Amino acid sequence: MKLGCCYYPEHWPEDIWAEDARRMAEMGLRLVRIGEFAWSRIEPEPGRYDWDWLDRAIETLHAAGLHIILGTPTATPPKWLVDRMPDMVAIDEHGRPRGFGSRRHYCFSHEGYRTECARIVTALAERYGQHPAIVMWQTDNEYGCHDTVLSFSDAAASAFRGWCAARYGSPQALNEAWGNVFWSMEYRSFAEIDPPHLTVTEANPAHWLDYRRFASDQVARFNREQVAIIRARAPGVDITHNFMGFFTEFDHHDVGRDIDVATWDSYPLGFLEQFWFSAQEKAAYLRQGHPDIAAFHHDLYRGCSNGRWGVMEQQPGPVNWARFNPAPLPGMVALWTLEAAAHGAELTSYFRWRQAPFAQEQMHAGLLRPDSTEAEAADEVRHAAKVLAQIGPQAAARAPVALVFSYEAAWVLGIQPQGASMRYLELVFEWYSALRRQGLDVDIVSPQADLSGYRMVCVPSLPIVPEGFAERLAALECPVLLGPRSGSKTASFTIPEGLAPGALRTAIPLTVTRVESLRDGVAEPADGFAVTRWREDVATALAPELADAAGRGVVFRHGKIRYCTIWPDRALLALLVERMAGEAGVERTELPRGIRLRRTQSHVFTFNYSAQGVFVPHLGATLPPASWHLAPL
Repeated sequence: MKLGCCYYPEHWPEDIWAEDARRMAEMGLRLVRIGEFAWSRIEPEPGRYDWDWLDRAIETLHAAGLHIILGTPTATPPKWLVDRMPDMVAIDEHGRPRGFGSRRHYCFSHEGYRTECARIVTALAERYGQHPAIVMWQTDNEYGCHDTVLSFSDAAASAFRGWCAARYGSPQALNEAWGNVFWSMEYRSFAEIDPPHLTVTEANPAHWLDYRRFASDQVARFNREQVAIIRARAPGVDITHNFMGFFTEFDHHDVGRDIDVATWDSYPLGFLEQFWFSAQEKAAYLRQGHPDIAAFHHDLYRGCSNGRWGVMEQQPGPVNWARFNPAPLPGMVALWTLEAAAHGAELTSYFRWRQAPFAQEQMHAGLLRPDSTEAEAADEVRHAAKVLAQIGPQAAARAPVALVFSYEAAWVLGIQPQGASMRYLELVFEWYSALRRQGLDVDIVSPQADLSGYRMVCVPSLPIVPEGFAERLAALECPVLLGPRSGSKTASFTIPEGLAPGALRTAIPLTVTRVESLRDGVAEPADGFAVTRWREDVATALAPELADAAGRGVVFRHGKIRYCTIWPDRALLALLVERMAGEAGVERTELPRGIRLRRTQSHVFTFNYSAQGVFVPHLGATLPPASWHLAPL
């Protein structure tokens, strides 16, 4: 795994570039990402390019033996372009423009902006497509960051009408699919359709789902256009995009099909602070991050681009954007680095080389402080580089467990949660964490993935079941666990004929007759676990495998397939993972709190995410806080 950093030569005096490059190489870095925010310096005025500074920057880095990841600058269009096309900015759900003054101020659907993007990407690729220092291209930066996937602009509305026409063929077909007879929502023509915002109360959920599908398709099309330009001018050079954490606003599998290497931006402390984790977890993992945050995304994005993936931005110190921004525990930056290697990463790049003394990110730490002295993470990077050199290449091994992840499922449950705590990402993460707590490696895969060959398959929730999925599940010879709300909707966001779980009844014969959501704090007792958040009543001839204290079925089993009717708490998940692993003959390892394992084809890594030393039985030793152990298989 190669190490790198994100560098912005346009931010610094040219007379320190060569020294920066020398220090990067000395630290063990081999890759440098540049250019993704530099449009105003590349093209300071319309049609006038200034390449000289970028030429010199690339040559300076290249001369130090560094390889370059060159980003297209389309995430930050310059002011002159916005002034020329003021309608290119996105409009938020409340009808407000997302204006100039930061970044991502564009609408994916604006044809004029797409033309300008094609022009600048073409110019960039024609100049540097054959340069020997450029080993990878990055398209744009963090698609959708700052809630910018969904735009409600005139351009988006027009494009959505065309998308609907292509999908349905006639307004009558759309009306039928959406159920628009309800509340007199029927349309006479596609021209009458608007985006589903600014309605008096909730908009039609089918309208919302199609708008999310449309918006996701616009992101994929935007990316595809850039990829095509780069491939024509830089044949054989890898292309990536840097995805984000806990982000489901577009289908990353769709974008992943067009790139070579999926990368993501890893900020474990910020994600711990910003998302649903309990106060106890936030305290226990304050300076380490939850032990499954980074690993979850490593496995998710490995499944988005044919197994090739990396970390484009690795947190090296306190960030600037979370509600609170603690510093990593000593050793954590090195641990995060080696954990990426353990999951098969091709690269880990730290954000950023030097902390900026100005603008929005001046409180975001780098490997150097603003005065160019080394920050705390610098020595950890050196140490990680030495460890990586000692252990050699680490190839990801196929995991015994497949966890099925669907972006469409996240949209469905977000549009119609039926309970304030029904969060798809949290549900999937809890299932993933339950598997990891028992020492199991996991592949996170799409519903279209080939599931044959896995020894366990887990489907936390899949409201819309793709064609053929139920039959593929039924044909598997391994244990399968289906979670609540699976098969509960059709592709048109209706309750399926014959009720839920719809097509999945071919895999397990039961019918969901009623659902209910439970407020936070309600925990109805069962034998060793509790019913919280969500439950379903079912009609079936199957006897429940597990029931609550009142005798209501919680888990039903038909052959190797189980269906869980509730949001499973951690105790129930632990029980089910143990049973399924036993049936599958998959070896488990009961891990102490904060300890995690990951196996490559040649090594097993043990990581301690605790803030204290932990005795690890399978090692027969105590691991210090923020440390790891490596052993050959």
